[in-house]
Amino acid sequence: MAKTITLFNNKGGVSKTTTCFNLGWMLASRGLRVIMVDADPQCNLTGMVLELSAEDALEEFYNVNPGVNLKEALEPAFKSRPVPLQPVDCIPVPGRDGLYLIPGHIALSEDETSLGIAQQLSESLQGLRNLPGSFSHLFKITADKYDADYVIVDLSPGLGAINQNLVATSDYCLVPCSPDIFSVMAIDSLARILPRWMDWARRANKLEVLAEADYPFPEPRLKFLGVVVQRFRVRSGKPTQAFQKYFDKLNEAILDSLVPALRRTDLLLSATKYRDSGMDSHYVLAEVPDFNTLIAHSQQTRKPVFALTREDVGRGGRLWSNQEASIDSFRDTFEELAQRVIKLTDGS
Repeated sequence: MAKTITLFNNKGGVSKTTTCFNLGWMLASRGLRVIMVDADPQCNLTGMVLELSAEDALEEFYNVNPGVNLKEALEPAFKSRPVPLQPVDCIPVPGRDGLYLIPGHIALSEDETSLGIAQQLSESLQGLRNLPGSFSHLFKITADKYDADYVIVDLSPGLGAINQNLVATSDYCLVPCSPDIFSVMAIDSLARILPRWMDWARRANKLEVLAEADYPFPEPRLKFLGVVVQRFRVRSGKPTQAFQKYFDKLNEAILDSLVPALRRTDLLLSATKYRDSGMDSHYVLAEVPDFNTLIAHSQQTRKPVFALTREDVGRGGRLWSNQEASIDSFRDTFEELAQRVIKLTDGS
């Protein structure tokens, strides 16, 4: 059965989409089958996979490929159509066998209100009982169709009903963040939010009306994988002094606020799991410095940074040697991240 990983932080600008794309690609390069889901109405992940440079390219994609996106795939549930949900015909990611995409839709947020009402666990559930379990059901039947090992979900920043549902019904949550004051505040926020969402999910799972729905609400089994710290500058191989200050504050918030809250609500894996994966005591899965100019080449070629070639970058001589060393370093970082994710999710 495929394992679902959500990438979530209620703070924006922490490279969730880039991490999703790079991690998905690296897992697929190891022979695993991976479905990436763009659950952010901004559709940045979709734009990293598809050629969307032309005006109205996304709208044209929707017209040519009806139903091949997250919102339209869920319409039988959200519009109460008398037909069951069907697996999505995923988009194969060019250049990487075994990697697929469920594209996003810019209007996905329109479903937020209906889902929010359905998730209030009130009498109004009767008419909307199929909504809370619809996302997880869609991911399951699509993963079964593609024999996927992982479903990786890129979420928007925010605390709405869709994010609540997707995080609470996933198997694992990974938190991308940056060494800045806003991410420190976001970690403190997550310490309050994640336990509250899991309390809701556990109560939802016990509701008879949701158990008898066409798409039953699944038993919550969320576990915290760790954080990926990124978007910082380095000097002599280490974060600069300004960033190191916030690395320390971030570590403090994780240890003093987030981890105790997750432990109290049974959202942590065993200590042995984290230790055997080679993680430090601050639950850091990876540290990814700024991609600098390489990110532009990554976006232009629709390839992860670590897969860029000399031709992609268009450099030669010493300039290429410097960039090649940087690319190799990013490859090592994401190989280690992928290996840790595999170890943490193996058999748990």
